[in-house]
Amino acid sequence: MKGMGNMMKQAQKLQSKMLQMQEELAGRTVEASAGGGMVKVVANGRQQIVAIDIDREVVDPEDVDMLQDLVLAAVNDALAKSQEMVSSEMGKLTGGMNIPGLF
Repeated sequence: MKGMGNMMKQAQKLQSKMLQMQEELAGRTVEASAGGGMVKVVANGRQQIVAIDIDREVVDPEDVDMLQDLVLAAVNDALAKSQEMVSSEMGKLTGGMNIPGLF
């Protein structure tokens, strides 16, 4: 029974550290771009898009499809980078263990 108590304490300690890490990651950002940097997207550690910058040169009313494709590509890349950042940092915290449902 003593081992179970220690395990529960360790789990609570890990949970506390993970909550702290999630708050820290919420303040960190990653940037992705498409079209040679003409569309830039910034995402935070909560996988939220916090900024989009579109160069005026890429805005062509005759080619809206291209602009949509560039925005979509940059957003998807930013979200993927954000997820990689979170997984990497959480992996450090959990010692590389993949704990389902945590991140």
